[in-house]
Amino acid sequence: MTTAKDLFIIAMDPRPGHPVGQGDLSLALAGAELIDLIGAGAVIVDGDRIVPGDDLPTPAGRLLDEAAARLTRQAPHERIEDWLWRRGEDLAAAYQNALEESGELTRKRGGRLSLGSERVEPADTPARRGAADRWAEREPVLATLASVVGLDGERPDDEPGPDDEPGLDDEAVTTVVAAVHDAVMELESVRQRRTIENAAFANLWRGP
Repeated sequence: MTTAKDLFIIAMDPRPGHPVGQGDLSLALAGAELIDLIGAGAVIVDGDRIVPGDDLPTPAGRLLDEAAARLTRQAPHERIEDWLWRRGEDLAAAYQNALEESGELTRKRGGRLSLGSERVEPADTPARRGAADRWAEREPVLATLASVVGLDGERPDDEPGPDDEPGLDDEAVTTVVAAVHDAVMELESVRQRRTIENAAFANLWRGP
């Protein structure tokens, strides 16, 4: 089981009234993949750069293998922030497709999370139960990533950052989570700016 897959499964049962956006989730999934690659010894973090190491020692699933294959292996290596935006593009949809293909995700009327025009929910599988157990235990990395995208309540502007979360005792993991936090905040700023611009444009056309 990977952190990214666990995060996606948990995202399908958010608190009522707090659905996670696809863009936020995609950024967090890209960060979760990077954390899994760190754990597997496939990359190291040097400052804010991702330095690939050896290939994944065992098959880790199609999406994580794909993530490893897309690492930039030439110096200067890719910045974590750039990786999140590049790898994160439509990543939530990729996880949805992969889990549907493997029978771990089903489309049902009245499902718990709408991704695009479809309503989906996780099937009752060992993967779902494992993710639920990890979530119930508040495993620090999963819990922190979930909190960053609002799966554990609101994300007010003055919410403590990843450095303040308990249990993140690995410097590389903390660096990645902080980058995810910053990217999600940047995406929210873009949304707010577009909302203001659209409102101003509508007022201009309506006139006095």
